[in-house]
Amino acid sequence: MPEHHPGEMGGTMRLGKRTTVFKTEDSILRKLYGDVGCVEERHRHRYEVNPELIQQFEEKGLKFVGRDIEGERMEIIELANHPYFVAVQFHPEFSSRPMKPSPPYLGLLLAATGTLNAYLQQGCKLSSRGTFRKNLLIY
Repeated sequence: MPEHHPGEMGGTMRLGKRTTVFKTEDSILRKLYGDVGCVEERHRHRYEVNPELIQQFEEKGLKFVGRDIEGERMEIIELANHPYFVAVQFHPEFSSRPMKPSPPYLGLLLAATGTLNAYLQQGCKLSSRGTFRKNLLIY
């Protein structure tokens, strides 16, 4: 990777807001973000995915659905045939708020309560009722 310097750790950390481009329309996170083509999120890491292993991962069902603008760095993964297995390189907790969780956290909450599929089928919209019942928002 261009920012990698073997034996030198200074200056290799990716910091600040970066754009992630969705590479597929069939992505849970893309739908949760409002079916946009890209998102901007804050980064603070120096982790990379070995490009030589990407094809092997994808053959086993781990899909790299989001990449950086250049298409070199893997930013978002989803595991096929799993209710909600997603991972991101950015920090969604930086933009989460108690009554407005970021899309990755919202997806986790919805999957944990068994309502993710219904939410996605409704186009990621709350019901017109927007009611609470047993501490869960009803969609």
